[in-house]
Amino acid sequence: MASFKLADHPKLPKDKILALVVLDGWGEANPDKYNCIHVAETPTMDSLKQGAPEKWRLIRAHGTAVGLPSEDDMGNSEVGHNALGAGRIYAQGAKLVDKALASGKIFDGDGFNYIKDSFETGTVHFIGLLSDGGVHSRLDQLQLLLTGSADRGAKKIRVHVLTDGRDVLDGSSIGFVETLENHLTQLRQKGIDAQIASGGGRMYVTMDRYENDWEVVKRGWDAQVLGEAPYKFKSAVEAVKKLREDTKANDQYLPPFVIVDENEKAVGPIVDGDAVVTFNFRADRMTMLAKALEYENFDNFDRVRYPKIRYAGMLQYDGELKLPNHYLVSPPEIERTSGEYLVHNGVRTFACSETVKFGHVTFFWNGNRSGYFNSEMEEYVEIPSDSGISFNVQPLMKALEIGEKARDAILSRKFHQVRVNIPNGDMVGHTGDVEATVVACKAADEAVKMIFDAIEQVGGIYVVTADHGNAEDMVKRDKKGQPQLDKNGNVQILTSHTLQPVPIAIGGPGLAAGVRFRKDVPDGGLANVAATVINLHGYEAPSDYEPTLIEVADA
Repeated sequence: MASFKLADHPKLPKDKILALVVLDGWGEANPDKYNCIHVAETPTMDSLKQGAPEKWRLIRAHGTAVGLPSEDDMGNSEVGHNALGAGRIYAQGAKLVDKALASGKIFDGDGFNYIKDSFETGTVHFIGLLSDGGVHSRLDQLQLLLTGSADRGAKKIRVHVLTDGRDVLDGSSIGFVETLENHLTQLRQKGIDAQIASGGGRMYVTMDRYENDWEVVKRGWDAQVLGEAPYKFKSAVEAVKKLREDTKANDQYLPPFVIVDENEKAVGPIVDGDAVVTFNFRADRMTMLAKALEYENFDNFDRVRYPKIRYAGMLQYDGELKLPNHYLVSPPEIERTSGEYLVHNGVRTFACSETVKFGHVTFFWNGNRSGYFNSEMEEYVEIPSDSGISFNVQPLMKALEIGEKARDAILSRKFHQVRVNIPNGDMVGHTGDVEATVVACKAADEAVKMIFDAIEQVGGIYVVTADHGNAEDMVKRDKKGQPQLDKNGNVQILTSHTLQPVPIAIGGPGLAAGVRFRKDVPDGGLANVAATVINLHGYEAPSDYEPTLIEVADA
């Protein structure tokens, strides 16, 4: 058992109230009309940047800084909050899967051996996001899984595709489906019965998260398990092309469809004796489906049929819930997170966000762990997100409610750390609605102001940062950095995260004199924030944490 006793910081006092604010999807980019943070009225965040230069800087939030394979990998909220909370960089999602596939270990593990028992007499189904975006899944990993399964005895394979258009360009789904079809054709030439069985857009079918809207999962269940959907096609390429054209839906919102044979019968419903793999490596948008596949007692929607299957996730999506029970690749084991250290050292903690990001300031922050470290020392508050609408319809989201909860927690003086995630920049940014994202950024700034005002009243400290970029650049750019146009001459809107750095600022009346950002950690990233925060609580950080971003200059 690790010792959680932290040494006192020689120069920084304890017991100051510290507000730790994570602005989701708030990066730093050149000012132009597609930089919604720049366009929006954000006087509070602007004042930090224009204030003392030693109290504001940029940090890295993508690629290797958050444990992803390359500098081309966009950060995301999960790996971002893991790094913010853990204080160290762990190999993440895609990287873990890449290693397991490259070594072949994935095919020797308990998870694969478990599903393999269905290969002889059943069908093996693969469900997930068909994309090379690398945020939730990757097409090349799916291809390796398909080939590996066929080589190891799978006779009948069905793929249930979810189209992207969020982490990649809208319209790219057609190319991804064609690539997959070519791969399945090669498997068929080897005598494997392999084909696409169903599909739909990720935001409308299957990939909801945080139990926001179970109807999304039900639409997927009906197509994947029951073989029922409002649209039936003979081929998936035809399905995607025609649905985009006829319904005018983009890739994210394609309605569910099933592939049928010449007798109009679905080619791949999931039945007793089959195996199922959800091949997304990222947890948040697979957890609800995992519950529907795994839990015998389930009442979130009428499943009609609950097939007896062997189910494995690409990873275990929730370590605390042991969900799913079987998985192909073991998750990063993150222990001794900053939250755990601080609670063990008497730092009382309050964490809050709305539903869509509540898991980030709790579960992901605490190293993929549900629940409290010590319920007497911590309080977590979830504000229900709007459901049934796209976030650009209500771009204020729950920013002000989060601000109010944080303000009240600060003014109660019951907590030493008040930690929040304000989701607007990310969630509204993902809709591609530039005007709504401007409104969203203004709302986020107002929430920050509310929190800062409370910190002023109690003589506390604030740390404000972000988990990755999004709202600061809403347009696809060419090699010269200019907005990219489609074939009709329209600007191509960017709905994904970005590779931009994110700001971090410190301040407040409780910040000790002489505290400033160091100049000798130029490549600092999100993982450096944990040691910084531990210092500001009056403690030395554990020796294996990424170095702190601050120093105390002698007066």
